[in-house]
Amino acid sequence: MMSEKELIALQKSYSGLMEIDSQLDRLVKRIELLNYVNPQNIEKEKHRFFASKYTETPEFRYPKLKFDPLKLHRLLFSIRLEKIEDEEIYRVYRDIVYFYANMVQCIETIGSGRKFYYNSLRVYGTPTEKDVQNAKFILHFDNDPPSQDLEKVFTPEEAKDYFEDFSGRYDFPLNIRFSTNIAADAMVSNATKSLLLKRNAKFSKNQLQTLANHEIGVHLVTTFNAQDQPLKIFSNGFPKNVETQEGLAVFSEYMSGSLTLKRLKELAYRVLASDSLIKGYSFQDTFDLIHSQYKLNREDAFNITLRAHRGGGFTKDRLYLSGLRKIYKRYSRQESLDILLSGKVAIDFENDIAYLQARGLAAKNTFENLAFRQNLNKNSKLDFILNNLK
Repeated sequence: MMSEKELIALQKSYSGLMEIDSQLDRLVKRIELLNYVNPQNIEKEKHRFFASKYTETPEFRYPKLKFDPLKLHRLLFSIRLEKIEDEEIYRVYRDIVYFYANMVQCIETIGSGRKFYYNSLRVYGTPTEKDVQNAKFILHFDNDPPSQDLEKVFTPEEAKDYFEDFSGRYDFPLNIRFSTNIAADAMVSNATKSLLLKRNAKFSKNQLQTLANHEIGVHLVTTFNAQDQPLKIFSNGFPKNVETQEGLAVFSEYMSGSLTLKRLKELAYRVLASDSLIKGYSFQDTFDLIHSQYKLNREDAFNITLRAHRGGGFTKDRLYLSGLRKIYKRYSRQESLDILLSGKVAIDFENDIAYLQARGLAAKNTFENLAFRQNLNKNSKLDFILNNLK
């Protein structure tokens, strides 16, 4: 972390950049898409869907916006990027402004059906044919033998105790809150630097290990590394950061020895669910694909379908598998992952971040991912699969 004297000197040297970075921070720091795209009535609609024998389309409700989208658009495009004298940094911030403008449009159209879906495509893209082939390749493998570690027996309160104990190896505060309005069993809120746990979920021992290494080991590590950066954009997020961050997070599961074939298949199902959107599948169609054709139990099939169809069609989930493939390939080539842990950053901007570091505009990491120190994976089947993803 920079000293106050060093930061003041840096701000004087790059006053235009610092002003724009702060202005952008004020506009976007509370704009977190997942705060708006997670339905508020998941359990009620799940029960209704099951009671209808999978025929009634869920009618999800979403949180009201806490900002004026049109005003925010206007303010984003009124930022005077020409104050950034460095052409390379100017280009980075231009891409960032476009990225957040697309994100605002995405949030504004949540719940509007295909309009949201097309905006989602602009931010997250759609699965490629290669992604779909990788997903189907994974699903060909038989599951590992049953294990007590996979039985969901732990309550949210017990999960909270586990995560608090796990976080003791990291020197940053852990704020845990319970929620009934999240699609995942656990997730990090970047805005509040909190770990959210689903109030009515049950957790297995393996899932606790997985979530700890995923959410704390990567998402909170990058949150707190970003907090120590001179530029706020490391906290708010670079374009395309989701694929890199989720790839790192699942890779952390792998390195810690907690990644299972069942979990890898879950990521594969997510790709197929995301791919079903571009084929025009309804909620029922996607659920039928995952539950009836691929024989996944109805609870997990519903959650995967929900994650893909929330908001009107949300393609973010397709990035976990492609992100893991990219990070694993880097690991196999013995390439450093340090820059990718410096905040909410993306592989596509790695050279730009190195450029910022060389000019004192980006700091070295305060925290590391402890699972990356040693490969604890003992499942050779996982290595075979990851080595053969296209």
